[in-house]
Amino acid sequence: MKMHLRATVALIALLFTSIYAMAADIGSLLREDHPDQYMVKEGDTLWGIAGMFLTVPWYWPEIWHVNPEIKNPHLIYPGDEIVLKYVGGDPMLTLKRGPGERTYKLKPQQSVRQGDRFEKLEPKVRMSPLSSAIPAIPLDAVASLMSTGRIVEEDTLSKAPYILAGRSERLIFGPGDQFYARGDWDEETSVYGIFRSGNTYKDPDTGDVLGYEAIEVGLAKAVDREGDIVTFDLVSVKEDVRIGDRLMPTEERRVESTFYPTPPEQRVEGVIMTVLGGVTQVGRNDVVVVNRGLTNGVGVGTVLAIAKQGPMIRDRFARDRKEKQVQLPSERAGILMIFRAFDRMAYGLVLETTEPLRVGDVVRNP
Repeated sequence: MKMHLRATVALIALLFTSIYAMAADIGSLLREDHPDQYMVKEGDTLWGIAGMFLTVPWYWPEIWHVNPEIKNPHLIYPGDEIVLKYVGGDPMLTLKRGPGERTYKLKPQQSVRQGDRFEKLEPKVRMSPLSSAIPAIPLDAVASLMSTGRIVEEDTLSKAPYILAGRSERLIFGPGDQFYARGDWDEETSVYGIFRSGNTYKDPDTGDVLGYEAIEVGLAKAVDREGDIVTFDLVSVKEDVRIGDRLMPTEERRVESTFYPTPPEQRVEGVIMTVLGGVTQVGRNDVVVVNRGLTNGVGVGTVLAIAKQGPMIRDRFARDRKEKQVQLPSERAGILMIFRAFDRMAYGLVLETTEPLRVGDVVRNP
């Protein structure tokens, strides 16, 4: 599903006031090198702008002043100016509207069909905004990952319909090929995702299975049915589609076009279980899997700090041999944001790192 980076968005984060923000000293949120004003440019994000002024960007709503004279101050456009002021001793960010919201492109009015004839309309001008509001966070790093798979129960794939054979007796299929699949079908569904088994995710602490990964490798459309055998056209592929791959109805879920980072409202502590892409090192813009999800208060937009595991060292001065090996405390070394959450685990995008991270490092409240 295509996602538009310049989609007009409302700063929904302004509606949220976390218990952590209420306790924060507003003055301490400002960076020492903050600017006094900033002109919004094409390509900016709210996350990036907030980071210029604040040490913790998700506290943006705490110092955002809603200008009463601006029709919709929750939309920010290229050409707008953000100005830092002090009200009652507290810092406030205010908005001076630029030309972005008031710039229009003109289109001629079209004729309208009325029954069997066209009604001729007087020439008019139809106006629509030329510039779109900037998004809260850049999405290009995760757009390609939004529909690559899902987390399912243990027997979900094994019970799903499977590719039986191809019309051309091929073992591997590409776009435009036809194949036959067999199984129990939803009569009202015609478009199916094609999946194969991926990782089995186990909690590193308890060993409990958190979920089974179903990797999406293609998309197919049903064109004919005869009993339990359905003929499909292969519409698109992400990997080679093979005999034995499973089919499931396309998932009906909301795909977020913009994310609004907020800290969790309860205590969260987990670990990075894996990095998508088959690597062990974690860097900026990497997608990681964490062992905390919706049941732990972790949802789409939740921001978590990444703490690098402290090294295990030998204490040469300990008298008790049992205390010879000591693990040093973990230290904060990055930030991630959850962009897709399941019941007991979630996918997160690494936004910042200050030093190399790896699988097994801790995630917790920022």
